[in-house]
Amino acid sequence: VQLQASGGGLVQTGGSLRLSCSVSGVIFSRNTIKWYRQAPGKQRELVATIYSGGSRTYADSVKGRCTISRDNAKNTVYLQLNSLLPEDTAVYYCNRPETWNETAYWGQGTLVTVSS
Repeated sequence: VQLQASGGGLVQTGGSLRLSCSVSGVIFSRNTIKWYRQAPGKQRELVATIYSGGSRTYADSVKGRCTISRDNAKNTVYLQLNSLLPEDTAVYYCNRPETWNETAYWGQGTLVTVSS
């Protein structure tokens, strides 16, 4: 199983980015995918979750500024980040959480830097 995160970069406060997570090695449409982030010196934080049926949840810190979506035809999950703030600066990781018979898998992370 592989998860490949991409789309990070340097943006100014108020800008937008769309992160992508390409997933292989699983039946993508049946899997929940999560986005986490880890800022320097801080613990990893769950940002958003999209379930196989399409329902979504968000951390309070990004609610209203963030949209998670999935394209089952492309085996890809997206994280649209809008109205970015310096405190959104972090490495963003996508994750396929542990299931009853499989371990969790992580992508390599993509760096988002928001300048003030």
